[in-house]
Amino acid sequence: MSLSLRVGLVGALLVVAACSSDPVHYHTLIPAQPASATRSAASIQFEQVSVPAQVDRTQIVIRQGNSGLAVLETEWWGASLAEELQSALADQLSGTSNVSRMSLRVDVQRFDSIPGHYALVDAQWRLRNLDSDDTSTFLNCRTTVQTPSGATIDDLVLAHQKNVKGLAAAISQAAAGGRCPGAR
Repeated sequence: MSLSLRVGLVGALLVVAACSSDPVHYHTLIPAQPASATRSAASIQFEQVSVPAQVDRTQIVIRQGNSGLAVLETEWWGASLAEELQSALADQLSGTSNVSRMSLRVDVQRFDSIPGHYALVDAQWRLRNLDSDDTSTFLNCRTTVQTPSGATIDDLVLAHQKNVKGLAAAISQAAAGGRCPGAR
């Protein structure tokens, strides 16, 4: 084989190797769980779920230090974060048995992801009874949930799944009791 052919072949292999990238890993806020025949249809309709613009993307965003953010190019949510959160809340609230139909608006104030430390969700949310003639009657509540996290992205996602479960429990409690959790 001639020297120029060898150099060309090695060059082509280097180009192909340089073009290969790390595989993308997809994550969801919906925990893996067996389907239950006792789950009822959700009586909670979503008006809106919003998250801070810095983290509302398909790539997972983590905090670095006191002021930095890092977009993880190979670690992605299954959808935008707002869509993932709405799907996960709908999944968690699907077993909620309310006598009346409710509407829910969730505005996440903070969605922090710090591998090796914690996952945090701080959300303001509004729950309104759709069966009531008084459309101005609703609950405005705030829930903050923080869960310790291991060092891996999988650990971080599991911590966020627990946070979503805690947020859904607070919403479910308010829907059943007619007041914000912790209110007296």
